[in-house]
Amino acid sequence: MSKSRSRRRGGSGVDYWPGFVDALSTLLLAIMFLLSVFVLAQFLLSQEISGKDTVLNRLNSQLNELTELLALEKSSKQDLDDQLKSLAASLDASKSERSRLQALLDQGAGAAGAAEERAGALSKTLDEEKKISNRALSQVQLLNQQISALRKQIAALEDALDVSEKKDRESTTKISDLGKRLNVALAQRVQELNRYRSDFFGRLRDILGNREDIRVVGDRFVFQSEVLFPSGGAQLNQAGLGEMTKLAKALVELGNEIPAEIDWVLRVDGHTDNIPLAGNGRYRDNWELSSGRATSVVKYLIDQGVPAKRLVAAGFGEFQPLDLEDTQEARNKNRRIELKLTEK
Repeated sequence: MSKSRSRRRGGSGVDYWPGFVDALSTLLLAIMFLLSVFVLAQFLLSQEISGKDTVLNRLNSQLNELTELLALEKSSKQDLDDQLKSLAASLDASKSERSRLQALLDQGAGAAGAAEERAGALSKTLDEEKKISNRALSQVQLLNQQISALRKQIAALEDALDVSEKKDRESTTKISDLGKRLNVALAQRVQELNRYRSDFFGRLRDILGNREDIRVVGDRFVFQSEVLFPSGGAQLNQAGLGEMTKLAKALVELGNEIPAEIDWVLRVDGHTDNIPLAGNGRYRDNWELSSGRATSVVKYLIDQGVPAKRLVAAGFGEFQPLDLEDTQEARNKNRRIELKLTEK
């Protein structure tokens, strides 16, 4: 191999390999140096950074400690403020209590003097009360004597009252008996009047005949208005005069039969329907028309010989209808003259 190299070297005349090896060695040394410098720099930089982190951590730790100390300091200050306020309040309370005690002390001193004055006054008052008590005892004895006398008077009055109550009971019994007798007599009179009323209605039926427009309703004899009066008028028509003449005759005969002690009357009631009257007539409303019709009947009966004291006229207008329906038939039924034989 050496021989071959010798030949190549001998053949070319120039040998570059040693220089190349030297250059390569030098480059390797330079690279190694740079790497060493770089590693050293990295180490130093790492040391520096590590030191700064340590310092930074230490500074953070100190900052946290200072923050905690500051919080503790604030808490301590607040506690001190609270204690100061509590002490101030206690001081104010102590001052108030001291003032109150001083006032009580002053009042006690004044009360002691006042107590002495009151003791003297009480002693004088006690003496006066004893005098008053003695006078009161004398008055009580006098009152006892008066009460004894009053008791005797009350006993006498009670005896008189017992006698009076006995008389009252006897009078009450008599009054009760009289009341019963009066009720019996009134009932008998009512029964008699009812009997005469029945006789009267029977006679009227016989006289007037069985007509649909003249009928008995309860204890009343009812004439329809059309039988006696023209429409809207209160003067008896010819048919009405004839019917009332018959009625007057029956009343006169009945009046002669009824005993004088029965104070009877024939009440004549006028009723209308609910149709308002025309404004140009003689009567302004149904009140006046019903009253006028009842009065016309009464006056005619008086003219026919019926005593005036046995007659009463009343007008009810449309306010007491027999039929509440709003029909012509109902209105015809409600226009009527009612006769009722009754006591005053």
